[in-house]
Amino acid sequence: MIHARTGPAEREQDTPARPPLVRELLLVAGLFLVYKFGRQAATGHTAEAFRNAHRVWDWERTLRLPDEGTVQGVLLHGGTLVQWANTYYTVVHFPATLLFLCWLYWRSPVHYVWARRVLATLTGAALVLHVLMPLAPPRLLTATGLVDTGRVYGPTAYSAAPATDSMANQFAAMPSLHVGWAVMVAVGLIAATRSRWRWLWLLHPLTTLFVVIGTANHYWLDAVVAVALLTVVLVCVRAPGRRRGSRIVRSGPGVRSRHGGVRSGPGVQGAAADAWPGAAKEIQPAPAPARMSGVPLAASGTAP
Repeated sequence: MIHARTGPAEREQDTPARPPLVRELLLVAGLFLVYKFGRQAATGHTAEAFRNAHRVWDWERTLRLPDEGTVQGVLLHGGTLVQWANTYYTVVHFPATLLFLCWLYWRSPVHYVWARRVLATLTGAALVLHVLMPLAPPRLLTATGLVDTGRVYGPTAYSAAPATDSMANQFAAMPSLHVGWAVMVAVGLIAATRSRWRWLWLLHPLTTLFVVIGTANHYWLDAVVAVALLTVVLVCVRAPGRRRGSRIVRSGPGVRSRHGGVRSGPGVQGAAADAWPGAAKEIQPAPAPARMSGVPLAASGTAP
């Protein structure tokens, strides 16, 4: 027979207190501001960005990676699809990540703290690469033959003059934080939920990858480097363990324990005795009185 028991102390450990809301709002807002201003700090390297773009394009051909033009060709078959992809690229990136953090904060505080640390570390590492390796996206590189779908079909988040864009650094393609953050959203939701459908969250990073490549905003290597960086961060920032299940104790019928369950049998000496101090003494059956010739010794008056 199997009895499941979860004590109050275990339940308290399984549901840790949420971090202070105001502090977390300031931290997350700070993360997004660092992201925006950090990318702006890497501007002003136009010539170097285009030299690096030619190198990346040549590296991809040497590595025989798929041609970005093949993916873009799928989008260009219909104006509606390419406009949808441009909208997804422009609109989904920040809100999806913010909603992910809000949901974790409310439903699983321990996973929220972990995800926030991972995203902050990943973003910091990406900003360092943005400064060290400014990179023009493939839509700005004539040699790729790709179309700037945002400018041609709309909508777009970038100005027509990349070198003077005051809203975004268009030369910060390496690595792709669109892909890095999307993968982390999927990983975090899969780790924090138990539904058998949770693996469908992987559609978010897969869709993001299709969009950033098809709209010519990123190279394949931008996505590869982003996933590699995230992998290193996930190794360094330890994920919370699975929520502990109920205590399982095996026993047989016969003796009632102090927790209300009926406990006896050979399994009690191991699992039950370890689970409840003193349980072994409590549940051991008393020895039967000795008998001789079918007559109890106490009745005959004979000493043993």
